[in-house]
Amino acid sequence: MSIRVLLVDDVVHVRRLVHNALRFHGGFDVVAEAHDGAQAVQHAADHQPDVVVLDLGLPDLAGHEVLSGIRAASPRTKVVVFSGADDTGIRERVEGYVPKDADIELLIDLLESVGQQPGRRAELALRQHPSSVGQARRFVAEKLTEWGQHALLDDAQLVTSELAANAIMHAESDCVIRVSLTESTLRIDVVDSGAGTPEPQPRSFTEEHGRGLVLVDAITAAWGLDMVPGDGKVVWAELSRSA
Repeated sequence: MSIRVLLVDDVVHVRRLVHNALRFHGGFDVVAEAHDGAQAVQHAADHQPDVVVLDLGLPDLAGHEVLSGIRAASPRTKVVVFSGADDTGIRERVEGYVPKDADIELLIDLLESVGQQPGRRAELALRQHPSSVGQARRFVAEKLTEWGQHALLDDAQLVTSELAANAIMHAESDCVIRVSLTESTLRIDVVDSGAGTPEPQPRSFTEEHGRGLVLVDAITAAWGLDMVPGDGKVVWAELSRSA
C-alpha cells in the first residue's frame, strides 16, 4: 500500500518539488497540501495521513502549535520536519528532521522508512469523572507493558495521574490521554477543552494544589503546554528512555 502524505509548506514551489519527487519515486500518495498551520491541522483531521512533511516557518502558527494541532487531530500520523529553520525542541517531538538544503533523496528515504514503521501510539478518551484518573493510569501501564517499557512504568503512572487529574478535576473537562514512544522518549499528552493552565506551586505544608507538577518537573526530561487553535490545550510531558 502507498504511504499517504500531507505536505505542509507556505512556498508553492517547495510543495511541488516534494510532490513531484514522491510521485517519481513511487509508493507514496500525496493526499493533501497545506500552505499554513490552520489548514495543516484541518487536512490532518480530514485525511488522517500516515506522514506529514512539515515546514516550521509557516505564516500563522509557530511550529510547536502546528505539531500539537496535528497530534490532536490525527494521533497516529507521524511527522517529518523539512525546514530551513531549526528547533531542537521540535526535533525531539517528531519522527525525523531534514534541512531544506539537503538532497531531496534524503527526505524521500526518511519518509519511506518512517512510513513503513509500525506506530507506537495509543490514545484513550476519558470522561470528566474522578475514576477516570485511575483508568488513565491503567491504560498507560497496559501500553508500556505491551511495548516492553517496564522501567518507565512508575514515573509514567505518576505523570499520568497528575496530568489527567489537572484536566478532569481542575480544568473540569473531558479529555484524551495519548502516549507515544520514540527511540529516545516516552511522551504523554493530555488534551482537554477546559479553562486555565497548570502551574507548579512553591513548596507548602498547607497548599493542596500544584505540588504534583513539581514532581512532574523533577522526573521528566521536559513538560509544557501548547494551545490547540479552536480545540483547547495539550499538556505534555516526556520521559527519557535512557534514564
